[in-house]
Order: sequence, then structure tokens, then C-alpha cells
Amino acid sequence: MTRFIANARMYAVAPEAEAAWQALIAHVAAEAEVPLDYEPYPAPQPLEVLWRRPDLGLVQMCGYPIALRIADVVPIAAPIPALDWAQGRAAYRSDLIVRADSPFTCLADTFGHRIGWTVAHSHSGFNALRHHLLPHRRADGAPLYRESVGELVTARAVLDAVLAGRIEVGPLDAYWHALIARYRPEMTAGIRVLESTALAPMPAFVAAPALPAEAVARLRQAFATAATRPWFAEHAAALRLAGFAPVTQADFARTLEWDRAAVAAGYPIPG
Repeated sequence: MTRFIANARMYAVAPEAEAAWQALIAHVAAEAEVPLDYEPYPAPQPLEVLWRRPDLGLVQMCGYPIALRIADVVPIAAPIPALDWAQGRAAYRSDLIVRADSPFTCLADTFGHRIGWTVAHSHSGFNALRHHLLPHRRADGAPLYRESVGELVTARAVLDAVLAGRIEVGPLDAYWHALIARYRPEMTAGIRVLESTALAPMPAFVAAPALPAEAVARLRQAFATAATRPWFAEHAAALRLAGFAPVTQADFARTLEWDRAAVAAGYPIPG
């Protein structure tokens, strides 16, 4: 196979953001001397189909499905958000959002209402939310919410559902939240954050096993040094990035620990 693709669908929150990702990836690929074709893959096309393609060269993938091995991929590097809560690490969290005009002042106030989540293989939209709710589980096993609305698929759909009143609370990937607030502030003006989950490993750029190991090594090194390059500052500002951290499969094991804790507690679904 001679053609490999790149894609930044997970954090291409707006056309401006996708253009910045495409330019950044082009710089990294050129420095690593790995030819890649950027291939758009807009929602609502399923990400799990993209992740299973044999021609992945650099594609963003959530850490929980990496840990679950729902696709055979090689993790390369993960973004370090230039946001205080990331603590200078390749880490992220989920913001639990409600409408700005709602009466809720803490997460417990939302119990008994409707909560939403994305898909069961998502960390930010499912696994992190479930882990955050786990300490609130009732001794009798009764649900915390009167309705748990699943399969919303994307962070945008969660945001829309909260704004429209179809759910009262839902999880947003906090880095996605920061980017959409930058590019489409009118969309986030109507929400506020009640709580945020604990930090977890940041989604990473991955490749298919067919990408030669030496190409993976060069890409990993190019990401590791990206923040020192003259071209980086422009894209860092556009994407709220501090740099990148090389990663391996083992870096995402924490997501499985959260999954096992919820399953052991008899709590398979958030809510």
C-alpha cells in the first residue's frame, strides 16, 4: 500500500479548525518525510468505520476505543491542550453542561431529569461520564435520572440536545468545547458547565499497522519537536495547542480501569 490518509475529524469543530489541522499535519508529515493525503470525513459518518481503514496514516482516535482495541491501530502522538486544566499534559476531561438559564446549581440538582451521552465506545461522551456518576449511585440501584438518552453520537449533538431542552445535562469533550467556543461562540453562549470529570489520556493520532515502523518513528519524532518549529505558533494559536506527546497503547489503560469499575458496580449505562 503506497497511499495513506490523514484526518482530524474529532477536533475539526469548524471549517477554520479543520484547515488549521490540515496545515499542521502537512508540516509534521513533511518533516517526517511521510507522504499523506488529507481526506475529509465529515459527520455523521461513523468514526469506527474510519478507524478500521487499512490506509490510516495520521487520524485522530479516542483513547477508550484505542484501549478497547475496536480497531487495529498504532498510537503515535496526542495533543497537549494549551488550557490550564490540562496541566501541561496530553490529557482532557468532559464538561457536564446544562442550559445557561436552567435552575441547576450543582450536578445533583439534575438527578431525576434527563441525561444524554454519545456512543458506548466514547470516553468523553460515555466512559468518563459514567465514571463521574459512579460515586452517586444509590444503594438500591435505582437510576439517578428518569431518562438516559443515548446514541447522540457527537459532541455537537449533545450540545444541540441541551440547548433544545431534549436533555437537561450532557457531556462535552472539554477540548472540543474550548475549540467550538473559539470558532462558534454563539453556540456556547447558551450553556454553562456544572462540573468536569477527572483528567484522562487525550485522544491521539494513530496509524494503521500497514504504515512502516520507520515512518511511525519519524512521525512520532516530528510531533515531539513540533512546538520548537517556526510554523507551529500560528497553528497552536488556532487550535489552542501547547505541543504533542508521543504515546503508545499502554498510555490509554486508565480508560479500561474506569470501565471495569463501572461494570463491577453494576453500572453499565450513564444515568
